[in-house]
Amino acid sequence: MSGETILVVDDNTVNLKLAWAVLKKRNYEVYTAEDAIEALAVLKTIQPDLILMDIQLPGMDGLELTRLLKSQPATRDIIIVALTAYAMKGDEQKAKEAGCDGYITKPISARTLIQSLSPFLVGTKSGTQQSSGL
Repeated sequence: MSGETILVVDDNTVNLKLAWAVLKKRNYEVYTAEDAIEALAVLKTIQPDLILMDIQLPGMDGLELTRLLKSQPATRDIIIVALTAYAMKGDEQKAKEAGCDGYITKPISARTLIQSLSPFLVGTKSGTQQSSGL
């Protein structure tokens, strides 16, 4: 399905542009943010179906931002998929404990990004969100 709204939060400009291009090509409505502060500002204007969240962000990291979003009534039901280059033992568990609904490792692959995100987007427009990945 396409047409869903996705917020990509990543401080790496190359990753941000790649994710934006791949998602736009599939007709997703895509917004971007380079850090937690910018993501919070964007979230005041949109309600995305999914947030693709880099874990290593300057200032407030992605796990802290995820905990904040999951604690707020207005954002707690947004699907958040962690995105990280630091796939160390226990990182996936930390992401799950912070409230992430899924976990994808970098580098982002244009070929597999949509495939990795599609289980999280099934039924989001009809209100029947499905969670998988963690």
